[in-house]
Amino acid sequence: MTQPNESTRPQKRVRLGDLLVEAGLITEGQLNLALQEQKHTGKKVGRVLVDMGLIPENKLLKTLSEHLKIPFIELRQFQLDNAVMQKLDESIARRFRCLLLADNNDGLLLAMADPLDLMAIDEVEKKLKKQVKPAIVRESELLATLDSVYRRTGQIESIAVELEGELRDSDFDLANLADDTDLQDAPVVRLLQSLLEDAVSVRASDVHIEPDETVFRIRMRVDGVLQEQVIKEKRVASALVLRLKIMSNLDISERRMPQDGRFNIRVNNKSIDVRLSTMPVQYGESVVMRLLDQSAGIMSLEDLGMPESIRSRFELMIERPHGLILVTGPTGSGKTTTLYSALNLLNKPKNKIITAEDPIEYRMSRINQVQINPKINLDFAGILRSALRQDPDIILVGEMRDQETVAIGTRAALTGHLVMSTLHTNDAVSSAIRLADMGVESYLVASALRGVMAQRLLRKVCEDCRQPHEPSTREKLWLQNMADGRYVDHQFYTGAGCYQCNNTGYRGRIGVFEWLELDEPMLLALRDQNHNAFVEAAKANPNFKTMEEWALEFAEQGITDLSEVFKISVDLSDEAPIERAATHG
Repeated sequence: MTQPNESTRPQKRVRLGDLLVEAGLITEGQLNLALQEQKHTGKKVGRVLVDMGLIPENKLLKTLSEHLKIPFIELRQFQLDNAVMQKLDESIARRFRCLLLADNNDGLLLAMADPLDLMAIDEVEKKLKKQVKPAIVRESELLATLDSVYRRTGQIESIAVELEGELRDSDFDLANLADDTDLQDAPVVRLLQSLLEDAVSVRASDVHIEPDETVFRIRMRVDGVLQEQVIKEKRVASALVLRLKIMSNLDISERRMPQDGRFNIRVNNKSIDVRLSTMPVQYGESVVMRLLDQSAGIMSLEDLGMPESIRSRFELMIERPHGLILVTGPTGSGKTTTLYSALNLLNKPKNKIITAEDPIEYRMSRINQVQINPKINLDFAGILRSALRQDPDIILVGEMRDQETVAIGTRAALTGHLVMSTLHTNDAVSSAIRLADMGVESYLVASALRGVMAQRLLRKVCEDCRQPHEPSTREKLWLQNMADGRYVDHQFYTGAGCYQCNNTGYRGRIGVFEWLELDEPMLLALRDQNHNAFVEAAKANPNFKTMEEWALEFAEQGITDLSEVFKISVDLSDEAPIERAATHG
């Protein structure tokens, strides 16, 4: 995108409200209402007017742009330069809500949420010793971009260098440093704070700390994919691990055995529950932290991306008083999130709910959550047996791992309880068959099982860099085989990679689901242990739609791309259909 034309800075403070009244966009009465609201909220009057619905944000910004003769820039479409943006200190950028977009011979182009803020302009000119040309941008886009620009990677590296200097003397000093809880400004504490702030800002689900021979690595899992930062100061990893162990109440002297713990911390005004796991590796101890945003609350089934046709049937099924409902998929497919969303829907005073979990991820009021503890032989089956004596209406079993758990859960579903659990299978059809193969009589499984939800998580195409995609030869063959050719000429999209998505082309994830509700033909096949007949009956059910078909609809809508859909399809079956299509084509 070309740079905006040269503009001039406002010469004097303009009252935004008076300007909008003069332009006929709001009335004096509306302005007075907004000014009264401003006294209570402390927000700028423009934001108050938009929040109250008195003027659309685009109209407000364009009016300011025309009156002040400065450009209105869509940050999503602007080609951002990281080297230029970093010239402006983060403290100034966040304080005045501005972002440096260009540094040319004729001055600085400064994106501002409030271009009438002359103090901000003066401060930037004083700091960078160049004339500022302001541009107006949406405040929400500016704040999101600030979080992307001012990541903590540089800060993490500089603190690691500082901490390395303090660790040169001896291991004794290292232990003292990690154990000194009074030194809140100690480098190891600031390093951990920066690390977690960076993880939260990029929406990381996991943080990995991995020591190597000469360096240590910090890797963050964002949208299911790891992003790596290499730190040269290797000894810093030991101090970081010790501090994390103390925060998790783990044994800091034990370095030969894996340990698990958790702690809670506030980061960027969010309550983050951190689940920590340590493991001895060849060059020290590896740590993985799972970050759970407790302040965000439990997602609804609709927020998960569950289609209305599936959601309505699923909600109807979990409202029934008894039966077994399974949620299946590999690790990291969102099974636990779906179950928590279902529990949140059922969490009412009339329902006694007991869960057996390993581990408890989200703490929910009114629900009796029990943590698995192998050290005292408190396993899923043991908790399930005890739970049945607690007069429950609904039981959640974290995972059907063994024959005993399956047998007890199945019988509980037959004796007036709603039982929900997870199973590690690839699709919904194979889950019912797998349950029967785990040693429970087929007729009991057929009597208890009500429905199976299989799911995956798809990465969403970044909206800021989305562009048309021409399917490859392989993808065309898959489309021809999978969808009878009806999508071959359809316009699909992919992400080119931009600053907003860290050049990945993806931003965020969405669930794709497959709901199998057992009907009479399927139940008969299950009772007879006729697996082939069960598969055929499932495919013949008019309400059954595979994950590949749902994922393909997301790709058709431009929400995801074909490569993500292709991964699901190949994972569920194999590449034989593509090879056959290529052979016969």
